[in-house]
Amino acid sequence: MKPAAFDYVRAGSIDEAVAALAQAGGDGKLLAGGQSLMPMLNFRLVRPSVLIDINRIPGLDRIEAGADSLAIGALARHHKVETSPVVAAHFPIVTAAMAEVAHLAIRNRGTIGGSLAHGDPAAEWPMLCVLLDARLKVRSPDGHRSIAAADFHTGPLTTALGEAELIEEIALPYLPARTGWGFAELARRAGDFAIVAVGATVTIADGRVSAARIAITGAGEVPLRVAAGETLLVGASAPDPAVLEAAARAIMEAIDPASDLHASADYRRHLAGVLTRRAVKAAFLRARGQVP
Repeated sequence: MKPAAFDYVRAGSIDEAVAALAQAGGDGKLLAGGQSLMPMLNFRLVRPSVLIDINRIPGLDRIEAGADSLAIGALARHHKVETSPVVAAHFPIVTAAMAEVAHLAIRNRGTIGGSLAHGDPAAEWPMLCVLLDARLKVRSPDGHRSIAAADFHTGPLTTALGEAELIEEIALPYLPARTGWGFAELARRAGDFAIVAVGATVTIADGRVSAARIAITGAGEVPLRVAAGETLLVGASAPDPAVLEAAARAIMEAIDPASDLHASADYRRHLAGVLTRRAVKAAFLRARGQVP
C-alpha cells in the first residue's frame, strides 16, 4: 500500500518544528527515523496532513555527560547509543538493552525520541526510562516542560505529549556508587519485540542492599516499576534463592498481562518471574564487583 497524500516540511530548528506542529492543529507527524511511522503511513493507519522532518536539526542527536545526569538528544539513533563510550561508562544497562532492539538496520535509523513517542508497550526504551527515573524534556511553542518517565506513557501507543510538543532530550540521573544492573529479555526471534523484558538495579551499602529498582515491559499496557519487589530486596546481603524467589513472586502478583497471538497471560506472568530472577541476580553480583 501507499500512504495518503501529505505535505512535507523540513525543519531547520526545534522552533520551526514545533511551530509547524502547532500550525497543523493536531494533524501533523514528526519524521525522524521513520521505523514505526512509515509502516503506519503505508497501511494508512495514520493519515497526517503534514510530515515534519526533524533529521537536520543540529544538536538534537547529542550525547552529553552533565554534572548530575546524562543527556541524550531525542534524535540519537539506537546504534549511536549502543556504541557510545559515554553511555557505556555511566549506563551499561542501556548499552546491553540497545543490542536487543530490533535489527541493526533498524537501530541505524530508529531514534530514542521516536521510540518513546510511539510508546509501544513492548519496547525497551520506555521501560529503561521508567527504570532509571529519567525525565523527558519536551518543547512546544509555549516553551519547555519536563515530564517524569513514569508519567509519560498513559496507555498503549499513547503518551502525555501535547499536539504541538516535541521530545528534545532524555535526562538519565547518574546511579549511586556500588550499583549493579541486570537486563533480561525473551523474544521469539532475534529482532522481534520482547514478549517480556525486565531491568533491575541494586545498590549496596555496608554489605547490604540499600536501594533497588525493578521495571518490566511486555506485561501490561505501559512499562511498570514494581515497588513490592523492590522493597523485598532492601536489606538483603546476597542473591540467595529465597530473596530472588520473593522478588519474582511479587512481580508475578503485581502484573496483569494480556493474552495475544505471541503469548498467553499465564506464560507472560511465568516469564516475568524467570526474567526477574535473572536480572536481579545479575544486578546483585555486579553491585558486589562480581561478574554474573
